[in-house]
Amino acid sequence: MKKLLISTTALAMVATNAGAAEMLAALGAPEGQVNIVAWPGYIERGETDKAYDWVTKFEEATGCKVNIKTANTSDEMVALMNEGGFDLVTASGDASLRLVAGKRVQAINTDLIPSWSKVDDRLKDAPWFTVDGTHYGVPYQWGPNVLMYNTEVFKEAPKSWSVVFEEQTLPDGQSNKGRVQAYDGPIHIADAAQYLMAHKPELGITSPYELNEDQYKAALDLLRQQRELVGRYWHDAFIQMDDFKNEGVVASGSWPFQVNLLKSEGLPISSTIPEEGATGWADTTMMHAEAAHPNCAYKWMEHTLSSNLQSDLSVWFGSNPVTPASCTDGSGMQTAEGCTANGMDDFEKIRFWTTPVANCSQGEGACVPYYRWVSDYIGVIGGR
Repeated sequence: MKKLLISTTALAMVATNAGAAEMLAALGAPEGQVNIVAWPGYIERGETDKAYDWVTKFEEATGCKVNIKTANTSDEMVALMNEGGFDLVTASGDASLRLVAGKRVQAINTDLIPSWSKVDDRLKDAPWFTVDGTHYGVPYQWGPNVLMYNTEVFKEAPKSWSVVFEEQTLPDGQSNKGRVQAYDGPIHIADAAQYLMAHKPELGITSPYELNEDQYKAALDLLRQQRELVGRYWHDAFIQMDDFKNEGVVASGSWPFQVNLLKSEGLPISSTIPEEGATGWADTTMMHAEAAHPNCAYKWMEHTLSSNLQSDLSVWFGSNPVTPASCTDGSGMQTAEGCTANGMDDFEKIRFWTTPVANCSQGEGACVPYYRWVSDYIGVIGGR
């Protein structure tokens, strides 16, 4: 596993700041509802496609109504959790430790989640939600950030991420300028850093989330170059899909969710992981420190592991279940072949999102912290 470990100093800081709420010792009566912040497509009740519904039966069985607020970026999720009023969030690795350090989430008592034993051993103690042996969430799904492309323009899958980073003539004889997109989130700096790992090895980048000043400057310079090519920065999955359908966009970093939906509509769309590899996300269901409906929240976390949710969600989103048995046990639509296609065997190749910190493997204070990623990426998008 390509573990992007936070340094001992940083972990100590997180542990010191954590623990705003007492871990629940026993379950009580359900409160009647649970409020969840989630990525688009993560919690379906059959409204988009009747075949995909893992909410209705849960509500009937528990009496807990599921209320969903979608968020398009990790920063938006953190902001919503800071505002309060939510019980759970499906946080990616670039948000999870921020939520722990900010005392926005509470430790999880895995003894109250019977299906914890089914979780992939590679994820049970992952460093993006586990601090000093304490778990601050339950793994949900994981997968790569893929390069989505138009198959009428690219008869063969692009071999390199260069199609979105460097100006060039595409196979249809036209420039890529104005026809590519980039993700509207500071974590995209890591995609640039990963590209540079392959194309400028002299920079010495070993992790796209641990960048010293020179490495960071090179990543920003590449993103400023990309700014001249990008027609629109995307953060809304459905707007990105519309851009591919109607606005002439032909290549972009994306999620399997968009790829699958566009293909289901008969669009000439496919995806690939280019030769430089990919960043990725391993998402965790985390519980707000002041959750108003903790019993329903625990019931939902158990449901995410024990039901057909893992199997069907991995088909719907193009992601991988955190319970490996869901690939083969017939609990839902997923199959062993489907999991392989979604990258189940590529776990070791993915550099999972995590929060950049100053105290990294290069030394104390050697790396550029996340708050600078946020401000500097706003500048890049603004043309500075």
